[in-house]
Amino acid sequence: MQQNLSKKMERIRRMRSSCEIAAWQMLCMTNCPTLIVMVGLPARGKTYISKKLTRYLNWIGVPTKEFNVGQYRRDFVKSFRSFEFFLPDNEEGQKIRKQCALSALADVRQYLSEGGHVAVFDATNTTRERRETILKFAEQNGFKTFFVESVCVDPDVIATNIVQVKLSSPDYVNCSNDEATEDFMKRIECYKNSYESLDETLDKDLSYIKIMDVGRRYLVNQVMDHIQSRIVYYLMNIHVTPRSIYLCRHGESDMNLKGRIGGDSGLSPRGKEYAKCLAKFINEQNIKDLKVWTSQMKRTIQTAESLGVPYEQWKVLNEIDAGVCEEMRYEEIQESFPLEFALRDQDKYRYRYPKGESYEDLVQRLEPVIMELERQENVLVICHQAVMRCLLAYFLDKTAEELPYLRCPLHTVLKLTPVAYGCKVETIKLNIEAVNTHRDKPENVDVDRTKEDALQTVPTHL
Repeated sequence: MQQNLSKKMERIRRMRSSCEIAAWQMLCMTNCPTLIVMVGLPARGKTYISKKLTRYLNWIGVPTKEFNVGQYRRDFVKSFRSFEFFLPDNEEGQKIRKQCALSALADVRQYLSEGGHVAVFDATNTTRERRETILKFAEQNGFKTFFVESVCVDPDVIATNIVQVKLSSPDYVNCSNDEATEDFMKRIECYKNSYESLDETLDKDLSYIKIMDVGRRYLVNQVMDHIQSRIVYYLMNIHVTPRSIYLCRHGESDMNLKGRIGGDSGLSPRGKEYAKCLAKFINEQNIKDLKVWTSQMKRTIQTAESLGVPYEQWKVLNEIDAGVCEEMRYEEIQESFPLEFALRDQDKYRYRYPKGESYEDLVQRLEPVIMELERQENVLVICHQAVMRCLLAYFLDKTAEELPYLRCPLHTVLKLTPVAYGCKVETIKLNIEAVNTHRDKPENVDVDRTKEDALQTVPTHL
């Protein structure tokens, strides 16, 4: 009996040990920083992917930074180097490029050790030997590794990328387009002979996604955690088809006139005039296959109805929920909830209205909209001030601190056109007067401030 008891205790001890190990493994999976390693020949869109991915992860609240080895090389060399610098037998070039890669990895280590969650290592990384070096580096520092390979054999896509991106590169600032194109094509050839693509058999234990011809096909292998899953989902939704996204708020509402936040009021007379003006503007643009999205609130629906085209209502596009402060003026909030009013001014992005939402909550709510905007081509989104700020912050790569103070005036359309490494913005003001609803952050945000200081930046209203 004593022997059976001993065996039972040993089983319990082992079970406890196994649970502890599993818990430790889960902690590592969730807390270990991630190193995203780009792979691919030049002119395959690696930097485009790196920048978009970095922007997306930062927007959803995952601190991420891109490390472009080409920029390290430009900073080190200072002057133009032709394709010969990239030849496999150029010892000086090989030495400098290796040194730049190691410098970038040292900065990756520092960033991920000081609070960063994800680092994107943007380089060709075309050989298995180079990738093995990076894997060892990640393992030594406790980083998870996820590879993103961009494979492209479509000559039209490659040619377009060279024209749009590489010819404007600092590498070719003093070259003609023909000279730059010829040199860059030779640079690509320097990498081709040694290029070893990620292999389904040889690399079966690695976590990676292969993107073929800018999203025509994908191969995903060994996705290990939540972050990697979100990265894969995002990368499978982006595309490079030329398009424009139009963002605007609803027409001026009755609540806007009275200086009240939130609510579900209809349009004011000027708001109705704006809706007609918006319809005329959109018609004049002659936009191919335009989709129109609104929230489920009256003021956006009434604005869309004037367009005379089908539109889709999204509940997630509803305005930020102000909780107990819904339909109140800023003056009334200061009077009834002075502490809450001050706390919001101290950290407007993370502050959550009692029984309501924060901007941080709103960003999480809007992620499906961003995914769908990346999938679609031409879209007009008729939304609300806080919602428009969140969407605009994604496309313009604005920080959490900047986001709640982006200016999104009524009766103004923003036309966003994605370009190589960012987004071009055109502001179109439709000539219909409207109240100003923008409130800047006041200088004094202390909880014991005076009423006058608290209301310093409140816009005028009826």
